[in-house]
Amino acid sequence: MIDSKRAVIFLDEEGAEETKTERPLLFRPVLFCPMLTWLSDALRREGVERFFVLCAPEEQEEALSCFYNKENVTVSDRWEELLAFLRGPEPVLMVPCAAVPVESSGENCVYTAAGDAVCRGLETGSGEVEGAAAVKGFTAIRSVNGLNSMQYIARARILRDLLRDGVDIMDPNNTYIDPRVRVGGGTMILPGTILRGRSVIGRNCEIGPNAVVNDCIVGDGTVVNASQINESTVGSNTHIGPFAYVRPGCTIGDDIKVGDFVEVKNSTLGNGTKISHLTYVGDSDVGEQVNFGCGTVTVNFDGKDKYRCTIGSHVFLGCNTNLVAPVRVGDGAYTAAGSTITEDVPDGDLGIARTRQTNLSGWAEKRRAEGRLK
Repeated sequence: MIDSKRAVIFLDEEGAEETKTERPLLFRPVLFCPMLTWLSDALRREGVERFFVLCAPEEQEEALSCFYNKENVTVSDRWEELLAFLRGPEPVLMVPCAAVPVESSGENCVYTAAGDAVCRGLETGSGEVEGAAAVKGFTAIRSVNGLNSMQYIARARILRDLLRDGVDIMDPNNTYIDPRVRVGGGTMILPGTILRGRSVIGRNCEIGPNAVVNDCIVGDGTVVNASQINESTVGSNTHIGPFAYVRPGCTIGDDIKVGDFVEVKNSTLGNGTKISHLTYVGDSDVGEQVNFGCGTVTVNFDGKDKYRCTIGSHVFLGCNTNLVAPVRVGDGAYTAAGSTITEDVPDGDLGIARTRQTNLSGWAEKRRAEGRLK
């Protein structure tokens, strides 16, 4: 634990010039995560409770957004506020330049000192702080080359920590995991996997190959195969993919199948539901043990507004069913293949919405004779 309950972070404008960008280095990402977010998360875990970020007014909104927990975070360009934050004999952790919480052979700029001693150093302009002590476990980033090098160093450290915790990573050279991600023991990460944001992956899962998980919670024993899932919750023992796309706002339950070329958006799927292939489920509330036939579409958009479908439990939707929202299919109901459902289907009923088939005798033969068909 760091022997300090407060920290001061300087956004490094000089470093930003070296990287030929107008944005401070601490806003730049390492493995998809802004360095300021990674740094602040790590300091919170080490016991820091109060933060002061010194930055220009136009940078303050973005700086604050980098803190997942915004409690006791001050962003300001006013030196008098900084000095007031520092005053006192208690130690303060100082981050005077861009840095990440990874120890390497590079420069370390992070130190602790008594708040009053830091004040005196700042007020005199000497840059010398009496009693300053370097804090191990950080690396300064001062150039774009240093930033790019850190991508490799950080990736190796993250993967090493996951391996230590019992996660199986088949090809570390082809796996990219955000420092904010948490993965349970026994999970297998296959090549081409990218885990981003504050995703939490349960135990004994299989993620990949070629999967992207972004800001999701995934339950134990779930498989995500060659698919993308975003800002959603997926239950346990569920199978996603291959080639599925889960868009933000979804809650997918346990023992569910979301198969190939299926897209789900802003929807809830009850336990045991199967959506095997070639289906779109958008803005829908789906019960348990529902079977979606191939080619089913929830028609949720009329060109101006979006509407929701409600599908009960133990429903069987025939292939190529269109559900034109807002519509409800009751518990235990069926729809006939090829139906376009525009009215509610009561519990236990069969909904049929298609014209009766008509065969025109000799139609093709006549047109061939007229030269209108090959």
